[in-house]
Amino acid sequence: MAAVQTKTPLEWAQAACDSIMDTHTPMQLPPAGRWHYHQGVFLCGMEMLAQASPDTRYDAYIQGYVDGLVDDNGNLYFARDELDAMQAGLLLFRIEQRTGQPKYRAAADKLRNLLKTLNLTSEGGFWHKDKYANQMWLDGLYMAGVFSLKYANAFGETSLRQTVLHQEQLMRKYMKDERTGLLYHAWDESRRMPWANPETGCSPEFWGRSLGWYGLAVAQFLDELPADDPGREALVKSLCDFVYTIIHYQDAKSGLWYQVIDKGDQPDNWLESSCTSLFVYTIAKAVNLGIVGRECAAAALKGYEGLLHTLKFDEQGRVILPLICIGTSAGDYENYVTRPTSENDLHGVGAFVMACVEVQSLKK
Repeated sequence: MAAVQTKTPLEWAQAACDSIMDTHTPMQLPPAGRWHYHQGVFLCGMEMLAQASPDTRYDAYIQGYVDGLVDDNGNLYFARDELDAMQAGLLLFRIEQRTGQPKYRAAADKLRNLLKTLNLTSEGGFWHKDKYANQMWLDGLYMAGVFSLKYANAFGETSLRQTVLHQEQLMRKYMKDERTGLLYHAWDESRRMPWANPETGCSPEFWGRSLGWYGLAVAQFLDELPADDPGREALVKSLCDFVYTIIHYQDAKSGLWYQVIDKGDQPDNWLESSCTSLFVYTIAKAVNLGIVGRECAAAALKGYEGLLHTLKFDEQGRVILPLICIGTSAGDYENYVTRPTSENDLHGVGAFVMACVEVQSLKK
């Protein structure tokens, strides 16, 4: 593990990105040739690295993905009935600003208009997907929320800010467990799903990665909201509460977090790297923003070191991040702990890169 000690966090972010770039062209990123949040999360991590590094290869690689799917008129094929489809749209803003080409704004407009067609709960909460009727998922707050705020800032549709804040408020209202301070993965307003609590409508478990998406979303919302926005104070409190709650569930030995984060004492539960990466990012971000005390930095650094100790390497020395839960619907405890894991799944690697970049700032 000597290399673990000698590389800086930013160098680990570079090693992870370079390993994927060495394996896949932009259009080969799995699922190949699709506008998809797996590629989007990875490339958003790469974009953070590009902003912290002088290496122009990263911006070129990101643009290679976007230009492979967005034509000269801004047309692109995407799933038009789910919040997930919006996440990769985060890549459009910086390219549009850098190049000035109108096709990127046209593509962003198409993704923004998805919000006009989505089904809603009785209080205006976005269904996560059409096929998940009446359901809000924590995942969706990141998948559509950060894009919406960036769109509001870039193109002046400031009413989107209240829309995003309303989604977060509904999640706290219906999905937060007051006993633990954690939020459930999903909420079914109709109470029809087999997993739905008949009284609350919530799914029964606290799934690590869904909580990670929530923390990532709230942390990045604070980058996009104006300092005088009336919703900012509630978000700051939400993030502060979330960070202190999450730290309570960190595994003391490894520094990682469990797949079902409050049941680390169960023998079939297991430590998971994508949620750990998202929590490390969120804690470090909250420290860097001054929202939580410097004492929280220790938890972020412990999680970061834990992630480094999970890394594997192929024969060419390329980085392999293991222990990434594959995509998962809401369900019971057995649903989560029996999910397969993968190596170098893009949304896991993307979260790891984000964590490394933010920890680099934490160490300054």
